[in-house]
Amino acid sequence: MTDINKTHQTANHTEAKLDDDETLRHGIEMLFFAYRDFTSDPDEILARDGLGRAHHRVIYFVGRHPGITVAELLSILRITKQSLSRVLKEVLERGLVEQKTGRRDRRQRLLYLTEVGVRLEQQLTATQRARVARAYRSAGKEAVEGYVKVLAALRNPE
Repeated sequence: MTDINKTHQTANHTEAKLDDDETLRHGIEMLFFAYRDFTSDPDEILARDGLGRAHHRVIYFVGRHPGITVAELLSILRITKQSLSRVLKEVLERGLVEQKTGRRDRRQRLLYLTEVGVRLEQQLTATQRARVARAYRSAGKEAVEGYVKVLAALRNPE
């Protein structure tokens, strides 16, 4: 079996052209591996309660944006109403998220984490914060600024 870590540790991509196929493939692989490891700790925590990444995304963004509407959450997650409905129903039933009616528009459903939801979100995010903080310290300020620019450029313009 190929030792993927050894291959990537010895490859010198700083001297390659930015659009060189090998450099691009290396970047793609690093994104795959980083995402795999970035989500591994929260995945383990969520699995204990029979939850998954879809639940994590909802809990995270409701925690980051208390009072977010269902429509705004759909816009952030870019998933179908049906997919969100299934996940939202489960986090509501488990008492992780609560739904309140909008004051100005009674049709709005505003989402908030419950105390239990806040504790779970903090636990999940703590593992990821620690991983990102460790990587930031290791890479240094200039690299972090470049990383943020790269991630921003990977996103769709809208």
